[in-house]
Amino acid sequence: MIDGIIFDVDGTLWNSTPVVEKAWNEALKDNGYGNYSVTAMQLQGLFGKPMPEIIEAIMPGVPEAEREAFAPKCYGYEHDHLTKEPGIMYPKILETIRELAKTHKIFIVSNCQAGYIELFLSWSHIDDVITDHICLGDNNLLKADNIRYIVDKHDLKDPVYIGDIQGDADASKAAGVKFIHAAYGFGNVIKEDMYAAVNEPWDLVDIIGGTK
Repeated sequence: MIDGIIFDVDGTLWNSTPVVEKAWNEALKDNGYGNYSVTAMQLQGLFGKPMPEIIEAIMPGVPEAEREAFAPKCYGYEHDHLTKEPGIMYPKILETIRELAKTHKIFIVSNCQAGYIELFLSWSHIDDVITDHICLGDNNLLKADNIRYIVDKHDLKDPVYIGDIQGDADASKAAGVKFIHAAYGFGNVIKEDMYAAVNEPWDLVDIIGGTK
């Protein structure tokens, strides 16, 4: 019986790419990289990967040292924009989480930078039902290791990870947990790598169970 539900963020809980597009393009222009740009659609294909890989993808040819120096500035612009304007919450995702939280512990694990999950929580107002969260920016561990960290820390026996891309499925498999594909999100997943798939968030209540 599933005893813990671990959510990804981007493409699963919300879509922040329209806001991040504006933030990153502003950061690129202001910091001397105006010859580079990124679109929300490009970001949807990149989100879920570790942030250094995303920065490398949007700044091809820029030396690693320069990218590493630019990344914190980019994150700062993103944080400022997302403080003023939220990402787009998926339909009924917040109601779904509150329903599931009546019977299950809820967690969030992402490959994002430190502070990003907190931004989501500041707009969603569901921090009262989130047992714990962790990300790459918090401890420099990739998603599979952080899923395992949550499982071990909270002594979960049969958890499930919910994400939207193949990388999420791969991380779940590496961590030894079931994977549910949020098919309404950014990407596709090999059918054999998923425990189940949902076309909208509330379907999770039917699959996992709540107190309807």
